[in-house]
Amino acid sequence: MQLILNLISPTLLLLILSLVSSTTFAEPHKKVCALYPHLKDSYWLSVNYGMVEEARKQKLNLRVLESGGYPNHERQKEQLSLCVRWGADAIILGTVAPDLYTTDLSTYVASTPVFATVNQLILNQQQSARLQGQVGVDWYWMGYYAGKYLADKHPQGSGKTKIALLLGPKTSGGTKPVSQGFYRAIQGSDIDVVENLWADNDKELQRNLVQQALERADLRYIVGSAVAIEAAISELRTSGMTNHIGLVATYLSHGVYRGLLRGRVEFAPTDKMVEQGRLSIQQAAAFFNQQPYEKKAAPIIESLTPMSLNPQIIADSLSPSEYRPTFSVKEIE
Repeated sequence: MQLILNLISPTLLLLILSLVSSTTFAEPHKKVCALYPHLKDSYWLSVNYGMVEEARKQKLNLRVLESGGYPNHERQKEQLSLCVRWGADAIILGTVAPDLYTTDLSTYVASTPVFATVNQLILNQQQSARLQGQVGVDWYWMGYYAGKYLADKHPQGSGKTKIALLLGPKTSGGTKPVSQGFYRAIQGSDIDVVENLWADNDKELQRNLVQQALERADLRYIVGSAVAIEAAISELRTSGMTNHIGLVATYLSHGVYRGLLRGRVEFAPTDKMVEQGRLSIQQAAAFFNQQPYEKKAAPIIESLTPMSLNPQIIADSLSPSEYRPTFSVKEIE
């Protein structure tokens, strides 16, 4: 054996030892399980795109599950348990309700570290020990910026401007803080909310609400979720009212973006969904590597109008138009 070692050059010996070392002691790629409330619209599709791209970059195994809608509390709880059985090293949770896991998160995740994404996750002191990071903006400000846009256009004394508010589901998602922010922003202006209509962010349900709102002859604006505004674009075109009623979205989607490009939508804020997906994966990767990271991360909310559509902001917000939901990223170990 000693004779063989003597015949091998020092450079070759170092190469062999390095190959043996890297093969024997390489850590398997970490497994991340991500849960979304749904993948019904391009908001969560864009979050998915950001996560998938960043998981590939970080060489992480990613599994994605979606709950099918905000009312599906039990389904998401079952999915958390499924993540644990899969052997997830971390769970990224887009909760279906802020207070759903306040007292019992550990019942479903055991000791698995959790990272909250997009939606606020409210936990008591004991359950907070599981939470290792949060990504997301305060949706109060999404509503506030939409309201401020209208308040600036229609200040007090300019004449009452009647609007319909179609924010989505009444008790789920970010509708409550959006509503609070919007009403705060329009205080002292001539914006008058004459219709306040609620339904899940389903295309047909929102189309029905748009049709109901359009029955008012004095309506000047429809303000609503991206799903509502996309439905309104179509309904206004069909009824020949595109130039008579303005549209303001409370968040961005591909359809809202096209509306902005064509001048059909006046305003939309964006909380950069693609970037949020990236940030959540980056938090998990830093946690695995024991590197410092921001425990609370949030993109800057940007205001978009037809005259201000920065390409980089759009790239940080929306998945490519051809992108389809991806439920698994598997790195070869």
